[in-house]
Amino acid sequence: MLSKGTKDTLPQEWQELAQAAIEASKRAYVPYSNFQVGAALLDSTGNIHFGCNVENGAYSPSNCAERTALFRAIADGHKARSFKAIAVTGDTAEPITPCGVCRQVLSELCEPHMPVLLTNLKGDWQLTNMVELLPGAFSLIDERNMENT
Repeated sequence: MLSKGTKDTLPQEWQELAQAAIEASKRAYVPYSNFQVGAALLDSTGNIHFGCNVENGAYSPSNCAERTALFRAIADGHKARSFKAIAVTGDTAEPITPCGVCRQVLSELCEPHMPVLLTNLKGDWQLTNMVELLPGAFSLIDERNMENT
């Protein structure tokens, strides 16, 4: 963990991204769990891509907020590993953390030391990165050939 704190101590440069994640969470489609999660992905041009969780009655076709934001940005033409940061929020006691599947996807589509801001609706936060969230991440990609992705 790089740093952590409460609403009053979140550095100014992270406040917009954290607020965008909260806004994204309000768009979630969660008729089964009623558990809204939002993500805000900052791309290399300074644009923010919203992601929210989208549930399905069959459960496995559901998609988490982090993956929704990443897949949306890729579909919008942004290259893997060009992202600057992501913020994730949910109505949890402690700052929410990505599930294992999202950690794996983040590890492939984001730089290892890309900042990941974990928050909750109370304003608690934790700043970390992908190396800390998923040390020793699995990869089929040869790092020497990343320019082709």
